[in-house]
Amino acid sequence: MLKDNHKLYEQLKTDYPFFVYEDFTISDSGDKIHVTYHFNLADKFSFHPELEFFKNGLSDNSLSAEVGKNFVFHIGLVELISYWKAACPSQIIIKPYNLTQEQIDWWKYLWFNGLGEFFYMNNIRVSLIEYVQVTCLGNDYPTSVNIHADNKKVLVPVGGGKDSAVTLELLKTYFDCTPFAVNPRGAILETIKAAGFATESIIRVKRSIHPELLRLNDLGFLNGHTPFSALIAFVSSFVAALSGVRSIALSNESSANEPTDMITGVNHQYSKSFEFESDFRQYLKAYITPDINYLSFLRPINEFMIAGLFSNMPAYFHVFKSCNAGSKTDIWCGKCPKCLFTFIILSPHLSKKKMVEIFGKDLLDDNSLMGFFKELAGITETKPFECVGTVDEVNYALIRTIERRGEVLPELLRYYITTPYFHRYKDFQKEEITHLEENDHFLEDKFLAVLKKALHVK
Repeated sequence: MLKDNHKLYEQLKTDYPFFVYEDFTISDSGDKIHVTYHFNLADKFSFHPELEFFKNGLSDNSLSAEVGKNFVFHIGLVELISYWKAACPSQIIIKPYNLTQEQIDWWKYLWFNGLGEFFYMNNIRVSLIEYVQVTCLGNDYPTSVNIHADNKKVLVPVGGGKDSAVTLELLKTYFDCTPFAVNPRGAILETIKAAGFATESIIRVKRSIHPELLRLNDLGFLNGHTPFSALIAFVSSFVAALSGVRSIALSNESSANEPTDMITGVNHQYSKSFEFESDFRQYLKAYITPDINYLSFLRPINEFMIAGLFSNMPAYFHVFKSCNAGSKTDIWCGKCPKCLFTFIILSPHLSKKKMVEIFGKDLLDDNSLMGFFKELAGITETKPFECVGTVDEVNYALIRTIERRGEVLPELLRYYITTPYFHRYKDFQKEEITHLEENDHFLEDKFLAVLKKALHVK
C-alpha cells in the first residue's frame, strides 16, 4: 500500500542524523557459529541482530580467523540496511574495516536499488547521489584471499518454491549437492526431503531480527522491503567457504530482470536480477575470495519454462509453497498476487483438477483477485511487488490456459478475452517465450549441459 511518508522521512533524518556499524562478535559453541552485530541509531537506539550457523552439514574447511571476519563483516553491511531504513540517517559510519571509494560506491548502489520498493511505497523522493554518505573509521581494508573449494560440490539454497525445487532436482543427479536454507520452514524442509536428502544433510542458518527494530516499527518509524536475496548471496558464500564448496547454484531466472514499475524502473527483485548477480560476482572476487562461484542455475530460462520443468516433478506438487502471506502457516492463502501468479504460470502445464488439488480451488474463478490479475497481465502500469514473471510470460500462459480449458472458462479468463491483451498475445509464438538466453548468465558448460538436457535442447 502506497504511503506518503516523505515528510516523515525528512523529519527522521533530522532527528537521527547518523547510523553506526559499531562491530560484530563471533563465537563458536561447538555445534554452531554464533554471530552478533552491533548497530546504533544516532546513539539513541541500539540493535543487535544475530545469525547462527549450525555445524550440522558443514565440513570444517579451517578458515583463518581473518577470512572468517571478512565474510562476517560483509554480511553485516547487508544486514545493517534493515535497521538504517527505520530513520534513513544521512550518514552511515562503518567502524570494523575501511572501504575504498569503489567499495563505498558499490554498497551505495546496492542499498539504493535494493531499497527501491521501500522508497517507492513510502513515496520517498531521493537520488542515488544524495540519499546517504558513508564514512569508514577502521584501520584495515578487507582483502581477497584464496581458499580451498571443491569443484565437484554445489551448495543449493532452497526457498520452498518451485524454482529451487527444479534446481535441486536437476543438479542432484550430476553433482555432490548440499541443500542450504535460512530459517527453514515447512515447505523448505519438505522440498528437501522430497528431493531425497536427509534432514541432517541440510545446512541451516538461523537469522534473528532484533526486537528493537520491531518496536520502532510499531512506533511509526519507516518500514518496508529490503534486498533479502543480497543477504542470501553473502551468507551462502560464507557457508560455501566454511564447507569447501566452490559453486553456489541459486534459482533466479531471467524474469527477475523486468521492473515491477514500468515508469520508474523500480524492481522488487533487484537482488535477484542478472545485474546484481554480475556485480556480486565481481565484488566477491575482488574483496573476499575468487574461489567461490556464485551463479543462478535457472538464469538462462524464464518462469514459464521453469513451470514446464516443474510440471514433470510430481513429488514436489504437494510440498512446495510460494505464498508469502501463508508462509508462517505453510499454506497457499489463495488471496494474494503470488498465489495467483503461481496458479497462472502452472495452469498451461497441469490439468485443472491437479491445480485445484494443489491450491484448494480454481483461483482463475475468483473475482476478488481481479485487481492482482490486471497487474500481473500488465493491464496496469505496475506489477505486484512480488517475485513474479514478466508481463509477456503471464499473457502467454493465459492464452495457453484458455486453449487448455476449452469453451467453459472461469471468471478471470472470461474477462481476459474481452481485453486488447488477449488479441495482442493470442498469436504469440512459443519461440518468443521459450528460448534459452545465450549470453546473460554465468553457467559453466557442465551446468548448462544439465539444463539443456532437461529442456531437450541441443
